[in-house]
Amino acid sequence: MLTTEAVVTEAMPFLGGLPDGAETFAGFLEDAHVDIRDCFAPLQLHAATRLMKKYADTPRDFADATLVLLADETGLDHIVTLDERGFRTRRFRLVLARNQK
Repeated sequence: MLTTEAVVTEAMPFLGGLPDGAETFAGFLEDAHVDIRDCFAPLQLHAATRLMKKYADTPRDFADATLVLLADETGLDHIVTLDERGFRTRRFRLVLARNQK
């Protein structure tokens, strides 16, 4: 599994209210050997912001944009997300989708 630093950063506040939520999530990432990719280097920041601007009519935040870029880089098309909005318009297969097409 792959993800970006932005996704981890975005998930942490949601887990903070749960007993040991953030620690459990960190342990899951480690135990599952999730490859967490840098997205805060200038090159990646600019690429993500360009993507956000290009698709401004589609709800997509920075973390979503970093996943799109990671998918483009790796050729992967399966996305695990609870936030389907920004991924329905592209070629992705949403692993947790309610109504997979």
